[in-house]
Amino acid sequence: MLLSLHVKNLALIDEAEIEFAKGLNILSGETGAGKSILLGSINLALGAKADKDCIRSGEEQAVIEMIFQLENDAQRRRLEELELTAEDDGIVIVQRRISEKRSVCKVCGETVTAKQLAQLAEVLLHIHGQRDNQLLLQEKEQRAYLDGYAGAEMQSLSEQVRKAYRTYCTCREEELQVREKEHAGEREIALAQFEVSEIERASLTEGEDEELERRYHKMLNGKKIMEHVQRVYGMTGDSDSQSASMLIGAAAMEMRSVAALDEEASGLEEQLVNIDALLSDFNRELSDYISDMEFDEREFQEVETRLDLINHLKSKYHVDSIGQIQAYLEKQQAYLEQMSDFDAYKKRVREKLMQSEKELRALCARVSALRKKTAEKLAKELSVALQDLNFLKAGVQIDVVPDEEHYTADGYDRVTFMLSLNPGEPYKPLSSVASGGELSRIMLALKTLKADKEGIDAMIFDEIDAGISGKTAWLVSEKLGALAKNSQVICITHLPQIAAMADTHFVIAKETKEGRTATRIHPVKEQALLEELARMLGGDQITEAALTNAAEMKRMAQEVKQ
Repeated sequence: MLLSLHVKNLALIDEAEIEFAKGLNILSGETGAGKSILLGSINLALGAKADKDCIRSGEEQAVIEMIFQLENDAQRRRLEELELTAEDDGIVIVQRRISEKRSVCKVCGETVTAKQLAQLAEVLLHIHGQRDNQLLLQEKEQRAYLDGYAGAEMQSLSEQVRKAYRTYCTCREEELQVREKEHAGEREIALAQFEVSEIERASLTEGEDEELERRYHKMLNGKKIMEHVQRVYGMTGDSDSQSASMLIGAAAMEMRSVAALDEEASGLEEQLVNIDALLSDFNRELSDYISDMEFDEREFQEVETRLDLINHLKSKYHVDSIGQIQAYLEKQQAYLEQMSDFDAYKKRVREKLMQSEKELRALCARVSALRKKTAEKLAKELSVALQDLNFLKAGVQIDVVPDEEHYTADGYDRVTFMLSLNPGEPYKPLSSVASGGELSRIMLALKTLKADKEGIDAMIFDEIDAGISGKTAWLVSEKLGALAKNSQVICITHLPQIAAMADTHFVIAKETKEGRTATRIHPVKEQALLEELARMLGGDQITEAALTNAAEMKRMAQEVKQ
């Protein structure tokens, strides 16, 4: 159940707090007062795409917070499956903050993904908008309602069908590839054999190319390197009387003479001797480096040739590494192995496809049988529910037609809701006979049956009264009242007949204060409630006659609920 909704800085709403109750919660107000903004805030809190333009002008962020009370064990289990945790008393707090740069969603203080939030929304609340009426005209949506009404058994079977369908599609794709290979001919086989032979002859080793590149660049730059190190050796070695080594050695001898005459200079002599030793060590290592750097033309050619071969294979097979060349080799080897005994391979693939189709067909048949059985029951119950909504002579028929040549992840049935509005009239598809108002009532009837079946605790109807009036509006009101006995129902409406049935009534209105317009939401009772019903009955002025009519309508609604 939805306990409260808090909205701050969203469009025309500066701040609003609504505490919902059990039963039928009605929201009414003039056109343009902000009812759609309110419904939009609920959708935003439950993961709908947010636009920075929804933030109230002059504010940095919008905040929407909803507090739910879990009502049954099924909801708790579903929450655990989503890896979310409610408060100890079963309270679930959903919060969303929307700023220009980002949007943050939290459940009980824990940040969640948009996917988690969308899944959570299905557990906590069912929202019916005007768009849902048009969706009902689609065959896919009609099949979904039928499957949902079939319950847990259909849910289990449907999951098995989806899994079997994925397997079937994989097998079918493999079989198509076999057909292509069957027409490959000797040319393709010869090409694969050549490629396998070419790569095998190369005897490639993982990481070999990187090591060869390092050696190649070192040898390629060997001449320049040798020029520099030879000059360094000349400057520091002992082959030239003016080299650093010779000069420092001479300086050390001079400093030795000084130390013999003055003990205080012995430290300086020691430093100079150490420098001379370090320079000698450096020269020995530099000499070794020069010896190792001796350029070997033959080795250079071998490295260059090997690199050319590897780069040629990379280019030819459109890859970037030796590992990818090896993967291509394994693929071609597997292909040649298949082609060496192609008939046996083809037989295995086709047998696998036939088996997967057999299993899929059997599951589809079970789903189809359950749909037909459920369709009879749903059609009868929907007919009764529609009669309660002023379809006095209407009949419902749900056609389940198998099409065994076309498998889908939902089975092979075509499901069509058929309607006959008058006795003796032929049944026709819903899409060809139902008007906007009739669709609203059909949808309400389906929602009522679904709520009874699934134990839904909270539902929102956005203008379920579209296209209806008079007696029909009153019957819709009665149906909502009956639905609200076991479920929390929140309904946005323009019709006084529906508003009169409210257990809790909120009025949405625009106010202008200090030069700014804001939407206000407040509960109404007693006289204020009668005045709102009188306004909905029509007329700019609320007259005594309108108030009397409103009071009578409210009294009739109370009698119906009792």
